Amino acid sequence: MEHRPIYLDCHATTPVDRRVLMAMMPFFTEHFGNAASTGHCYGWEAEAAVQQAREILAAAIQATPEEIIFTSGATEANNLAIKGVAEASFNRGRHIITVITEHSAVLDPCRYLQSLGFEVTFLPVQADGLIDLTELEQAFRADTILVSIMAANNEIGVLQPLAEIGKRCREHQVLFHTDAAQAIAKIPLDVETMNIDLMSLTAHKIYGPKGVGALYVRRRHPRVRLAPQLHGGGHERGLRSGTLCTPQIVGFAKAVELGLAEMADESQRLTRLRDRLWQQLQSAGGLYLNGHPTRRLAGNLNISVAGVNGQALHLGLQPVMAVSSGAACTAAKVAPSHVLQALGRSATLAHASIRFGIGRFNTEAEIDRAAEWAMATIQSLRETTGSTGCLKG
Repeated sequence: MEHRPIYLDCHATTPVDRRVLMAMMPFFTEHFGNAASTGHCYGWEAEAAVQQAREILAAAIQATPEEIIFTSGATEANNLAIKGVAEASFNRGRHIITVITEHSAVLDPCRYLQSLGFEVTFLPVQADGLIDLTELEQAFRADTILVSIMAANNEIGVLQPLAEIGKRCREHQVLFHTDAAQAIAKIPLDVETMNIDLMSLTAHKIYGPKGVGALYVRRRHPRVRLAPQLHGGGHERGLRSGTLCTPQIVGFAKAVELGLAEMADESQRLTRLRDRLWQQLQSAGGLYLNGHPTRRLAGNLNISVAGVNGQALHLGLQPVMAVSSGAACTAAKVAPSHVLQALGRSATLAHASIRFGIGRFNTEAEIDRAAEWAMATIQSLRETTGSTGCLKG
């Protein structure tokens, strides 16, 4: 069999862990009931499995099972949180605060709300990708209804200070939503100590199935009110209608359970692999680390390469490794990464960037092979163009 490239794009998606798959399988064939069918044992089995999954997800973030609303993924969860709050709070205020480096599943709903008359403040970030808490404080207004700031950036892996953000939101009596798609089961999350009111989650970033996610919605202190975005059947406390996909929900919970159990050891292992990769790559010269050097996801390394053409760089890497130049959801666009440009990178450097997403099944040997090939590719491209690689970032 022909060897496939080394997979180093775990921020785009991850393979389903076999332990997750085994947990899901019975719910495709044996326990196939509809969780909303409460008149017979098939429905009871599905309902019990869904309830157990709610309890696992809730415990993972220090919430209650009733506060977990299942969705098709983090994109739907983000839309439900942002548009749901906006519609429910229409008569109270029409100002939202977010950050320019957010995922498009947050930025696009915010821009949509702008078209309806809402005002949105897009906070900048510092050169390391972190927000300035003073600028956040200054952005609050009397009519601010929501702050939406992601936990871990999908491109540069930067971890925003959730507890400090939540504290300020609570002081101003403004709801705090965070997109934690990249963070769940990778870093500790506590909706109580962090004062988080809404949190978007997904399964496929943590070795679970695609097509399932969840939204945490706080029920008390304060009680969050949302306008549903899907109608028809009144499922999920009336907030998200549609038949629940029990196998995916079971897989989601199993993936979270495994991630939490292995979080400490896996974080250390991924950090070692990431640092090993970065140490080797730096010998090529003319490389720029994107994002804070330590306040980032353990498996994330995002670099810009001076003195090369971005398209040629990625074509050169493809035979040996699967990596990304940015967010998979916007990979079809020719425009350079909005995240990297927000850090101050030029369009040229933003195009010539590599996002390495190291994951559970990557080995030290793969990291060494990827580093060797990347350095050879960079050197070859620079020799072709005659560049020294000493360009301003």
